[in-house]
Amino acid sequence: MGSPVRRLLRARLRTILIISGAAVAVLSLGAFALVRSDGPAKTARAAQTEPTAADPLADEPRAEPTRAARGGTRSPEPTRKKTKTPKSRRDSAAGRAPEPAPKARKKKKRKVLESGSCEASYYWQGQMTASGEPFDPSDLTAAHKTLPMGSKVRVTNKNNDRSVTIRINDRGPFVSGRCLDLSRAAMKKVGGTGSGVIPVRYEVLSRG
Repeated sequence: MGSPVRRLLRARLRTILIISGAAVAVLSLGAFALVRSDGPAKTARAAQTEPTAADPLADEPRAEPTRAARGGTRSPEPTRKKTKTPKSRRDSAAGRAPEPAPKARKKKKRKVLESGSCEASYYWQGQMTASGEPFDPSDLTAAHKTLPMGSKVRVTNKNNDRSVTIRINDRGPFVSGRCLDLSRAAMKKVGGTGSGVIPVRYEVLSRG
């Protein structure tokens, strides 16, 4: 009796081993098929995501954009100031010789021939002067007893140091203590029309 039981157990053990081997084989075939089917797709994805080293136009990703987004606030860009080119440079660029700068006129200093102090009055009545020209109260002229006609005299009001240069074209004044009779315009220049008679310092100037 023991012998049939052993045979039965052996048969069952073989059956179990066969079934287990078949299951292992099926699982191995499924895993192999899965690996083979996933390999090309993984390779394609890797090819799409990884940049090729031979591409010269490939650019590295930037952490921040070089310009602000359109909706964001832009930093003010510096404005270019227009500089005006000097005329001398423009002439040089055009092949023209630069124009020389105008020379400032030097005012000739007149030599003082004679000076002194006295009182001066003024007049404005229309009349003929001793030089033969009509008297014009708006001209810077004056009368003197002895100076040559046409002499230039600088007259300074001692009260305020205002001065004027006048031209002698008449004779006078014939009042003691006075040496000059100024026109109304000349007296106004030195600020003496209010008092009528003022103390002055005079300087006879050369014509050079």
